[in-house]
Amino acid sequence: MSSYSRRTVLLGAAALSACGFTPAYGPGGGANRLDGNVAVDAPTTQPAYRLVRYLEDRLGRAAAPRYGLSHAIRISERPSAISDDNITLRYNMLGEVTYALRDLDSGEVLTSGKVDSFTSYSTSGTTVATEAAKRDASDRLMVILGDAMITRLVAVAPGLPA
Repeated sequence: MSSYSRRTVLLGAAALSACGFTPAYGPGGGANRLDGNVAVDAPTTQPAYRLVRYLEDRLGRAAAPRYGLSHAIRISERPSAISDDNITLRYNMLGEVTYALRDLDSGEVLTSGKVDSFTSYSTSGTTVATEAAKRDASDRLMVILGDAMITRLVAVAPGLPA
């Protein structure tokens, strides 16, 4: 028999609201400070373009930005599966983004950090298939890193100047 009941859910919600919990994307949540208020620095590489596009999709394009977000991307690849013939069949693509959110009025850095992750792709197909897999891995990596950045920015958003 399940221990789930409406009473348990209501008591849990009441306890969370009593401790000052506010949903990040709810009314009055900190994430609202970021919506449409962050100008992401222009991309200079293809992976940076993918990252900036993803961040703007999630945060909204800023018409009158309050904050600026700079970023530096570092990507490397390492073989992760090698055949008996010493042929690399799979690569891990490692990515790292160092970022800083700054106040556009004062130029002060409000928060900064570094996120990293990895994805992988297969090289066992044709040259075209391998290049497509590599491009797809890069796209997936930028989404993963973008999500990690947004999670950290949303966590500090309640303390940002309005």
